[in-house]
Amino acid sequence: MLPTDTVYGLCADPHLETAAREIYRLKRRPAEQPLALLAKDVDTLARLVPELPRAILHALLPGPYTLVLSNPEQRFRWLTGSAPETIGVRVPELPGPGAEVLAQVGAVVATSANLHGAPEARTIEEVPTEIRAAAALVDGGELPGTPSTVLDLTGAEPRVLREGAVPAAEALERFRQVT
Repeated sequence: MLPTDTVYGLCADPHLETAAREIYRLKRRPAEQPLALLAKDVDTLARLVPELPRAILHALLPGPYTLVLSNPEQRFRWLTGSAPETIGVRVPELPGPGAEVLAQVGAVVATSANLHGAPEARTIEEVPTEIRAAAALVDGGELPGTPSTVLDLTGAEPRVLREGAVPAAEALERFRQVT
């Protein structure tokens, strides 16, 4: 479990399909819903999924956004839920201990460290006991508690899937400047 720039995240090695399955199990999350690929920086993300549009990545990341982008090669399909032709990606602005861990591992599969449908965790104590018992914990203190803003950039027009930590209008304006 890592502190991010928004909420605590339940994380694992993104290269291991079994690790993603364990996240789904721990969260009681439907397998149709995607997980995100979270990287230490845009360059790492671009190495993992080279087809991603670098101009868009650099315009919006790092930051409290999850971007849903086209995934034509269906990389990391065990993270994509029922939509293998897309992938959710993040490069958070991480504080202290979370940044140290991510710097060492490069990238993780991540989702909020809560049970499916329950409130996101702002503190370690708010993470459900069964998740805390199954995960290594990195305590980053109290976090803002609002999840990332999720933008679907796969269609002709961007769609806001979740208004989150920053107003989607801000991200959409930055997106329009590069497209």
